[in-house]
Amino acid sequence: MIRRLLIALAAVALSLTAFASLTAGAPPQMFVTPLNSDEETAPATGMSHAHGVAVFQLNEAGTELTYQLIASNIENAFMAHIHFSAPPGSTAGIVVWLFPSTTPAPGPLGSGRHDGVLATGTIHASDFVGVLAGQPMSALVDALRSGNAYVNVHTNDGLDGVNTGPGDFPGGEIRGQID
Repeated sequence: MIRRLLIALAAVALSLTAFASLTAGAPPQMFVTPLNSDEETAPATGMSHAHGVAVFQLNEAGTELTYQLIASNIENAFMAHIHFSAPPGSTAGIVVWLFPSTTPAPGPLGSGRHDGVLATGTIHASDFVGVLAGQPMSALVDALRSGNAYVNVHTNDGLDGVNTGPGDFPGGEIRGQID
């Protein structure tokens, strides 16, 4: 499983490197973070075998941040975000929705097992929510560069009780500090 994730990561890195070499001027800046439960705040810490990676690429103009979010060995993923401003081990508010692209509509949870690309997209300053709403892209990029932002993937099996085990961590099952 981990071998497949590493192969997928290598493929993503190679494709992004190839893309960067085709663009004029300096290559776009990239931010990559592995995701796992050990980075998550309690109670998910160490309780999940899920893992993933988030890859972000800032365009040359500094106005768009494209991303790919990969998650494997995870059950019931129902949302993922960038949180800001928080050093490792602390929590913070949502500033960008990654999956789905906006607040999910009420409905059934418990989507089952997922292995592979969970979400891709392009972030613009107009997508910011919370404390970054109305701020320029540079505010998020500064947080990424300083390690004060993280990605986490939330899970929920839709049954009574929360934090009952893998696939049921509404507060976040896997996390990675972006730097």
